[in-house]
Amino acid sequence: MKTIDPDLQALPAILAGLPQDTPIVMLNLLRFRDTALYKGVPADYSGREAYRRYSEVALQQLAKIGAAVLYLGDVKGALIAPPDEAWDEVLLVRYPSIQAFMGMLADADYRASTKHRTAALDDARLIATVAHPR
Repeated sequence: MKTIDPDLQALPAILAGLPQDTPIVMLNLLRFRDTALYKGVPADYSGREAYRRYSEVALQQLAKIGAAVLYLGDVKGALIAPPDEAWDEVLLVRYPSIQAFMGMLADADYRASTKHRTAALDDARLIATVAHPR
């Protein structure tokens, strides 16, 4: 099943279940549209370009809240995956806490930029992770 945007009804319960005041790393799996699509209307640029437009704002927000991109890379092949599953990019972002992440989601500039993310993506996953204690 393709998914792009979070389920706004499920999001509060999921976020509330994460440990507070603990760093989290979000795993992003991204598949881009060939052509960006804004509310059903094709743009004259690619999904990658639309995601770049989203990323300009997102990276500023990450800096404001003390978050950082740990890794960004192109997917070159899946060694263990269903044959119909394919991703273009993998992105790992470390947030100082779930509160910082939620603060970014509430920011008006960030929220305005998400139209580019939605237009860019054909499918996506956003998975919250917490490091094991050592």
